[in-house]
Amino acid sequence: MSSYFLELASLMAIFSFAIVSPGADLAMVMRQSIVHGRRAAIITSFGVGTSLMFHVTYTILGLGLIISQSIYLFNIVKWCGVAYLIYIGIKALRAGKTDMSVEAVKGNEDGKGEQSALRAFGLGFLANALNPKPVFFFLSIFSTVVSAHTPIAIKFGYGLVMASCLIAWFVGVSLFMTTPRMRAAFSRMSQWIDRASGLVFIALGIKLATEKAH
Repeated sequence: MSSYFLELASLMAIFSFAIVSPGADLAMVMRQSIVHGRRAAIITSFGVGTSLMFHVTYTILGLGLIISQSIYLFNIVKWCGVAYLIYIGIKALRAGKTDMSVEAVKGNEDGKGEQSALRAFGLGFLANALNPKPVFFFLSIFSTVVSAHTPIAIKFGYGLVMASCLIAWFVGVSLFMTTPRMRAAFSRMSQWIDRASGLVFIALGIKLATEKAH
């Protein structure tokens, strides 16, 4: 049992750095917080966490090894991710000024113009699922840190702990980004923030397009 705790501690030590590193997930949650508010950002956070379990599942089942060894499959995942990031980047660049006044927030709370839960969840899920980098991340840490003799159920437990921590981190980001003071500041700069986030998404897409399977 102690060996399992040691494996989990090692996984979390590595994973903690991956959580806070800038990427498409963080950019997506931040934009959701700024443009669509706390509710949408929190639901998007759960989408990101659920997607992490998707990566963990196929890694444990051995599909991650197949993808990492197949240039064809890697490129399919990669170019889907590139297309998605550039698509949402262009949408952000074309967005108009966002109304973050108290009246607008109340209107959203009444269900007027509110982003659907399914769409908010899907944005988070796809931002993570269509990124091939987790294939190599989870494949490498599970193969180096987790013993081959560790039961599959325990490995899934590791994944659930990591997914829970990821969700907690992004929910924290969502809460911070939607405080009244932050919302007031972003309201004055909403159009520029949309343009900046659009450029970030496009840059991430281009960066992903230039990456190769290792």
